[in-house]
Amino acid sequence: MGTSADRTTGRGGDWTPLKVATTSYVRGLSRTGSKERAERVVARHVAVLGGAATAASTGVAGIRGIRRLGALLSGFATEGVRLTLDSLGLVQLVGQDRFVVLDELVTFIGGNGDDLDAQAARDAGCDILDELFGDADSWQELAGVGVTEAELKNLLERFLALYIYNRMPVVAERLSRLDPAAQRQADQQMRDIIEDLVGITLPNSVGNIDWEGAQGKAIAESAMGSAYEAISALDAKDHA
Repeated sequence: MGTSADRTTGRGGDWTPLKVATTSYVRGLSRTGSKERAERVVARHVAVLGGAATAASTGVAGIRGIRRLGALLSGFATEGVRLTLDSLGLVQLVGQDRFVVLDELVTFIGGNGDDLDAQAARDAGCDILDELFGDADSWQELAGVGVTEAELKNLLERFLALYIYNRMPVVAERLSRLDPAAQRQADQQMRDIIEDLVGITLPNSVGNIDWEGAQGKAIAESAMGSAYEAISALDAKDHA
């Protein structure tokens, strides 16, 4: 899996407040107030992406990923695994084992990973599919996996949070100063902050959502925009 530390970094401009916030966070991780410093890092990365509106509109792979994951999960919830794969043009996966099925589904959700945006979506999709399928390994086990409407919403929100996190430029050199345990703590803290701010509004019946059409596009774009607005507002709260 990729992590936020894999994303590229730059100099000057909006990078300076992000680097300052990251340095402060790293130095004070073990002290009181580390969550507030982590929020500052998360919030300030949005400016590096061009602000909330630009960050949302350029999240092409994430928007596509929400729609494709939504189609996949809603199919699992209403029709089951086999029929869903058939209806989505993935019939070649029927009868295959975990490695083949998940590898192809990651590409279906996130694309080929030919840029950082797509790689962020692929990494998020991989995490969600691992969670969804659990220990299922054989085709029989994979085909028996089900999804409730509540689980569908939760998985979509987790995908979006992971995508945003994976896309987040973090000053890798500064985070690398932490020991491995502290690095894991920092990563988890920032993931949790983002996840708490992500919400996706769905109709009452997920089986009626046209994920490939205008409805699915509107759901994905609205969720992406709202998430980046909420994340960006953390810095405004800090200065209030």
